[in-house]
Amino acid sequence: MQLALSTWQEVETYLRGSAGIVIPIGSVEQHGPNGLIGTDHLCAEVVAKGVGDAIGCMVAPTLAYGMSQHHLGFAGSVTLRPSTLMLVVRDVVQSLAVHGFRKFFFINGHGGNIASVTAAFDELYAAVSLGDREPPVQCRMTFWTGPRCKTLIGELYANAEGGHATASEVSLAQYYQSQHIKHAQMSPKIAPRFPQFFDGADYRTRYPDGRIGSDPSLSSPEHGKRLYDAAVLDMIDAYKTFLEY
Repeated sequence: MQLALSTWQEVETYLRGSAGIVIPIGSVEQHGPNGLIGTDHLCAEVVAKGVGDAIGCMVAPTLAYGMSQHHLGFAGSVTLRPSTLMLVVRDVVQSLAVHGFRKFFFINGHGGNIASVTAAFDELYAAVSLGDREPPVQCRMTFWTGPRCKTLIGELYANAEGGHATASEVSLAQYYQSQHIKHAQMSPKIAPRFPQFFDGADYRTRYPDGRIGSDPSLSSPEHGKRLYDAAVLDMIDAYKTFLEY
């Protein structure tokens, strides 16, 4: 059940039976030679919609922009400042809490969001603990790759999966947006991987084509369908556990 495709009356009816909502969150950033700039939010979105279709939970519109300053060396990448992302998350949660939502399950597609979104959750909890007139909420964020999905990724890609512009995320995006599949040569086949990077220029110097430790030339929409099926089951389990917590 998608919030954006519902009427307010349908949302009120939903809230009589559940206070939970799934929120996909990702980023707008480069994903190497053959990955779409929207890969992170597309992956989170398709899995979240799959969960909603399977179990009838409410799914909010995707928070497409994330904290991606380190990708600004590549054309088309867009970032929110950490402080801005925190405020966006807080405003979305507090708005929905006004209506009775209390359990907020974020399906994440971008590692760079973790620190800011977690801090936003703590700001929400602090407001309640300090006596502000805010309804108590519970928030959890998890990456779309749960245990079934991680096992499959290992079987499909082994050490070629990498850390960014990964074969798995490119495959899932190819499945979701099969009319926009891109092809490119990778050199070297598996990109290098350094222990740390800093700003956008530093990232571009270390990873000239945008990949980190990956070979996304292995990606395919067929792999993406298998990953989608596994990810939806993983997220259904995680969401149900969260609701019961």
